[in-house]
Formats: sequence, C-alpha cells, structure tokens
Amino acid sequence: MHHEKPLNELPVMHESEGIVLFHPHVPEKAIEGVAQVLHSRWIGQGPRVTEFETEFTKRFAGSGASVAVGSGTDALHLSYILAGLQAGDEVIVPVFTCTATNIPFLYMGVIIRFADVDPETLNINVNHVRELVNEKTKAIVCVHYGGLPCDMDELHAIAKEYKIPVIEDAAHAPGATYKGKKIGEISEFTMFSFQAIKHITTGDGGMLIVKDKDLVPKAERIRWFGIDRSDKQKGTWENDITEVGYKYQMTDISAAMGLASLHEFDEILSHRQRIFEAYKRGLKGASGIKLIGANSTDRTHAAWLCTALVEKDRIGFMRALRDKRIESSQVHFRNDRYSIFGGRRDDLPNMDAVEENYIVLPLHLKVTEANVEYICEVIKKGW
Repeated sequence: MHHEKPLNELPVMHESEGIVLFHPHVPEKAIEGVAQVLHSRWIGQGPRVTEFETEFTKRFAGSGASVAVGSGTDALHLSYILAGLQAGDEVIVPVFTCTATNIPFLYMGVIIRFADVDPETLNINVNHVRELVNEKTKAIVCVHYGGLPCDMDELHAIAKEYKIPVIEDAAHAPGATYKGKKIGEISEFTMFSFQAIKHITTGDGGMLIVKDKDLVPKAERIRWFGIDRSDKQKGTWENDITEVGYKYQMTDISAAMGLASLHEFDEILSHRQRIFEAYKRGLKGASGIKLIGANSTDRTHAAWLCTALVEKDRIGFMRALRDKRIESSQVHFRNDRYSIFGGRRDDLPNMDAVEENYIVLPLHLKVTEANVEYICEVIKKGW
C-alpha cells in the first residue's frame, strides 16, 4: 500500500494566515481566576482543585466521583492502576487514538491487543472486540473519537460476560451523551483531558471519574506519591508509604482555569455542535467526501473534531485547502505504526482501508458558520 510522505512543504499555519485547525479557548474569567490564585497562599494542589472536582462531579459524574490530575494521560494511568491491571494482563484497546491512551500500558507491562475501527465512526469496532476478548483480557478501553460516543451497550455486554471493567477515554467527549446518559456516568472509569485545545483547557490537565467512590482515597494517594495527604495535614501521618504513587496532582492554577471553562461549558459545547452541524449541511451531497459520525441518532456528538473521509488524493485535498488559507491535518494515527507498540498488525482491515483517506477540518471557538460555508465551497470545487 502507498504511504504518503509528510507535508513538509506545508508548515503549520499561523492565525493571521487564515482558518487554523485548532485554537485554544481561554475565558476572560480564567485569567482573573489564575491571578487570584497567584496572589493566594495556594498555587499547588489546594482548595480550587477540590472545588473543580466537586463542580465537575455535579456536571458529568452522576453518582461517581472526580479526581483531578496533571494530564489526561495521568488519569488513564491512574484508572489502569485502580482497575487492578498487572504485568502480563491483556487489554483490548483501539488502534486509532492518541498514543496517550496506550503508552501507560508500556509502563505497566500490560499486553496490548489492538482492535480495528468501525469505518462509519472510526470508534472501536465492537465485532473485533468480541473476536479478541478471552480469559486473559482484564479490561476494555474505548475512545470516543472526535467526540462521538462508542457503542457502549455492546461493549458493556462483552465486559459483563467476562467480568471486566470498561475504561472510557473521553478526552474528546465532554458533554456527549449515549442513549440519554452522560459520558462520565456510564462506565467504571472515565477520563477527560484538559490539554490546550480541548473543550475545557487548564493548559494541561485531566480528570478521572470513578464510579466506585470507595476508590477515591486510593486514587488520591496514588496521585501524590502514595502519601495520604489528609492524614498528613491532620498531623497524624505515621510517615509510611505502602503503595507506589506518582506526581499526578492538579494545581490550583490549573483548576482556576478549569472552573472558568466549566462555568462557560454550555456555550462552548453549543458553539462546537453548531459548527459541526454547519459542516453536515455544507457537505451534504458533496462528491468525493464523507463526514464521519454525522448520522448517529441515539447519541450526541461533543464535536471536538470534524473528520471526513476523502475518496482520493488526500495530499491534493490538503493542498487545495491550504491554497485558500485553510488548515487541515490527520491529527491521530494508528498506533501500530509506532515501533514502541511492536510494529504494524495485519488483522485491522478497516483501519487499512481508511488510513490514507481521513482528514480533520477546522473546528474550534474561533471558527464561524460563515467560515464553514467558505470551507465547504472550496471543497465542493474539487481537488
């Protein structure tokens, strides 16, 4: 199969050059909130982190609890530890995702079994999960690609049969719903990312929602070197650490940013969803291109990415957009292309079929519906 060369001649666009692919959204109140923190006693993990966790729980966690950490990757690693995964265990994971989903397994010596994509959504393919699952499987990890929820009922049916947890990487999907349930209140563990260009940004940061609240004390110890900070702050800590911990806590600086975005979240989400709907309208009936995740009726799209499949000449497509000052990119890549994961697999036919065809179009709070109309006009002229 032909593999494209990098677009070295097409450098990353700057905002002044046209319609860029990504742009962070930092509310004005985030700037005020950070300034207040910087003038306070607490700039590390303090009362703002607790406040952010409490408000996030109310918004997304249902009856679960939220644990704030330094990145989405931290939250995933923490979930894998809390799920009891050990060296030599097998997990089923999507091959198409940010490497952050799967790299923590390399820390842990956990064996990765890559599942193929669903060609209609680029989410994990439930039928392939069913083929891969066995008595050695200790967890199923799914990623809501672009913000569209996976087939959660089917995944939970498999997990229930094998008595294993489902771990959701919801980095793209705050505000998404599946059959009326919020992403965050469905599975044993759900991770959210607050990296620079996500719906909510804390510069970098993450949140882990755990359904079993009894796991929260352990989670809080592990994110702080294994130390029980509540005991330490009461002056009753006996100065022993009994489990391996990490430096995974969030700071009050980050939490102040997160709180400001959380207070604006309805507006953030609705803008993104409006832009996605504008792409659906603008590309309806367009030849040579198909929008991914545009046809689901039983789930709502959080609209972090707008991804399309182009039938031919992705490089030509990108160049045609770039000539009109519109940026596009692949963003994510199949993980088995990376040597650290042991090389390319030969049992992923759907991924093989789409890997030269998918492309991500601009979607963020600075993109307007008029911008989308322009982008769609350019696309309809062909490439």
